[in-house]
Amino acid sequence: MDLGIAGRTAIVCASSRGLGRACVTALAEAGCHVVVNGRDAAVAQATADEIKSKTGAKVTAVAADVATPEGQAALFATAPEPDIVVNNNAGPPPRDFRELTRQQMLEGVTANMVIAIELVQKAIGPMTAKKFGRIVNITSGTVKLPQAGLDLSSGARGGLTIFLAGVARFVAANNITINNLLPGAFETDRLKSVLGAAAERNGKSYEDARAERIASIPARRLGDLEGFGATCAFLCSAQAGFITAQNITIDGGAFPGVF
Repeated sequence: MDLGIAGRTAIVCASSRGLGRACVTALAEAGCHVVVNGRDAAVAQATADEIKSKTGAKVTAVAADVATPEGQAALFATAPEPDIVVNNNAGPPPRDFRELTRQQMLEGVTANMVIAIELVQKAIGPMTAKKFGRIVNITSGTVKLPQAGLDLSSGARGGLTIFLAGVARFVAANNITINNLLPGAFETDRLKSVLGAAAERNGKSYEDARAERIASIPARRLGDLEGFGATCAFLCSAQAGFITAQNITIDGGAFPGVF
């Protein structure tokens, strides 16, 4: 399927690994000029080289921490007028909420809410001028199905969801969409960290914790990264222009609700 975005420019945050990498790869396959971002310059460049070799797309690596003004400036210096922005950032480690300090809470809200809003602020002007924009925020299935220990991550991502729901409606007439992808269990570094902490907390092996997580998913498997990337690319497509302010849950049926 031709997604109608060949030649568009896409910034994908935290895309040298995991879910972000799946998204940036799918956008490159759709013909976009993509910006691969990561804090480790060597890893980001290796990812960019591999995607370029695989897809033939124009791929630029930007080693930057999107949490900093300097990191955000580096991204927009490379792509001053992006057509597509995919917001993605690691969440805080699992903690008992009673152990969270004020500073840790502020850092968590900054990482999983404020940074994405800042990037949207920077991108929205050029998108409005061009009458085209696609913004996808990778949040978490815990926005709908909170888990103890991930309270800070869930709360910050939930705040981002509500904040941008109003923004999405404000910019919709300019052919700009803002949607959220809510991943469940994909075998990423983040999941390994969460499962490792759970295993240690409960006196179990990592393998047992992983098996228990899979058993809790109706699909009885972990998510496929390629499928996640393809979903992101479709939300960025020309055909998806009537989908906005939505939360797309990709969790193999783990969320027990309908809406």
